[in-house]
Amino acid sequence: MSDVYDSEALWLKARLFVNHAMDHEEPRTFDEHALWASLALELLAKAALARVNPLLIAMPNEEGAHLLAASGLLDGDGPAMTVGASTVFKRCARVFRPFNLAEALQFANNRNQYLHSGAATVTSLPETAFWPAFWSQAAILILAQDRDISEFVGADRADEVEAHLARNRQHVEQRVETLIGRARQHLDLIASGNAPERILAAYRRGGDLRAGLRYSTEASCPACSEIGTVEGEQPEGHELRYEQVGEDDFDVFADVSVYADYFSCANCRLVLDDAELLEVAGLVDLFDVEGDPAEFVSGDYGND
Repeated sequence: MSDVYDSEALWLKARLFVNHAMDHEEPRTFDEHALWASLALELLAKAALARVNPLLIAMPNEEGAHLLAASGLLDGDGPAMTVGASTVFKRCARVFRPFNLAEALQFANNRNQYLHSGAATVTSLPETAFWPAFWSQAAILILAQDRDISEFVGADRADEVEAHLARNRQHVEQRVETLIGRARQHLDLIASGNAPERILAAYRRGGDLRAGLRYSTEASCPACSEIGTVEGEQPEGHELRYEQVGEDDFDVFADVSVYADYFSCANCRLVLDDAELLEVAGLVDLFDVEGDPAEFVSGDYGND
């Protein structure tokens, strides 16, 4: 199989790039460090997917040459191709929880704009914010490969990474505290009759704050204790139940366990729009619902 699709080769190249990004001895600007880091994140994501199956990163085409090469069935002289960063990150977000698709795509988009336009900087984030955000995503991809951070950056740089991760965790906790506090404050202002018009107008408008994801359940709001809605799109697993309703007739039910991605409360208008925020707020990371059994029962292919 070509090194293009080989997980170990991708891992080693990601290591090389991230060590360029973290090299403080060379006189590089922050933008150069950020560029190397953004490139490393895509390679790390491809390594994680290829470790599961190289076909997950091969570019599909009509002849299937890239897929055949990734599977090891074809050794050709033609160019090997992998899917783009957007596709890679979308797949990682589905299988490597709680990888954040929006943040990862922002790294890729900023990098592409820098490389393919006259943009003067790689990112608008200050260096103190860039590294915690970067490592919060990279650490998930490292763990997804059953490795640890010291294997990726070396033992002498692991403490630096851990410090960035601690700052990111603190930032998430502060964000959740602020969102919950603001929701409570708005309710208190309305109850006291001292709410400014902009807050009253938002509550008068109302509107559905739900994201409209495929699965949902009720949950107690961490701000006001009223009933809110937890939503998710991706099942973690399912179990089919069969109940006999006749001699040869059965009803089929699907009990689905779903990853929680979004919470909203119509009462205090609190919105938590990321799995990490839900976790810090003490909400569920998985919830159980009854799903459509047709999604999980294989039907006839009609090949007779």
